[in-house]
Amino acid sequence: MTEAQPISVCYRHPERYTGIRCTRCNRPICNECMVPAPVGFQCPECVAGAAAQVRQPTTVAGGAIIAKPMVTYSLIGINVAVFLVQFAVGINAVAGDWGMWPAGIAMNGEWWRLGSAAFLHGSFLHIAFNMYVLFALGPTLERILGHYRYLLLYVLAAIGGGVASYLFSDVRTVSVGASGAIFGLMGALVVAGRRLRYDVTQVLVLLGINMVIGFIAPGVDWRAHLGGLVTGAAVAAIMVFPARRHRNAVQVSGIIGVVLILAALTMWRTAQINELLAPASSLFT
Repeated sequence: MTEAQPISVCYRHPERYTGIRCTRCNRPICNECMVPAPVGFQCPECVAGAAAQVRQPTTVAGGAIIAKPMVTYSLIGINVAVFLVQFAVGINAVAGDWGMWPAGIAMNGEWWRLGSAAFLHGSFLHIAFNMYVLFALGPTLERILGHYRYLLLYVLAAIGGGVASYLFSDVRTVSVGASGAIFGLMGALVVAGRRLRYDVTQVLVLLGINMVIGFIAPGVDWRAHLGGLVTGAAVAAIMVFPARRHRNAVQVSGIIGVVLILAALTMWRTAQINELLAPASSLFT
């Protein structure tokens, strides 16, 4: 014969007597509170705690697994909406106020131009090409990185393209376009694809063709292309290569490092332009 469990009251319902106890914590539970387990029954708290301890699947970068690339679709929508406003107001007028203009950044402190220029375009063909590449490549990269890391990469690549254009363009140049961010996505997809052993031949071909076009076509800001490409590839490497154990720490410190480098380059170029244009500073205010 076996000894029966003593009769007690449910820890959640003191008015109810029970002889059943949770197999994990040994607390008394009534018929309403007991949850079937592989052996005996468990209380709701132990079941919830066990579920919380189950590791949720993540991407190679540590992001949550996603079903739809909503960030990519949102970025396309934002770019199209901004271009429609730009077209209605005046493409050149908006570009002059918000485009990447080195003299305005350095002399007037208009830092936002480094990022705002990435959401402006010079023509319907310009935005159509950039949004097509974003639509074609963005979803794959977003699924590899997860929503938030993908958005961070896009923004940093866009700013990286703006900083490169700021560094190497003539101070009178005004440039616009999401090309820096788009080249950043291509570079990131090559890096992430290598990490996951994907076939990235088509991406490399697309990247090579657009690099050549950027150098031979007149009026194309190839500096922003290179800046976005390097920044996107660097950020992707920071996100996909660290081991799981140290991933978050490496990603945070790596991203901070990228931001600090971009900031330092921007400050250096600003000092250079201020020194160059100091005699004519009144022309830019």
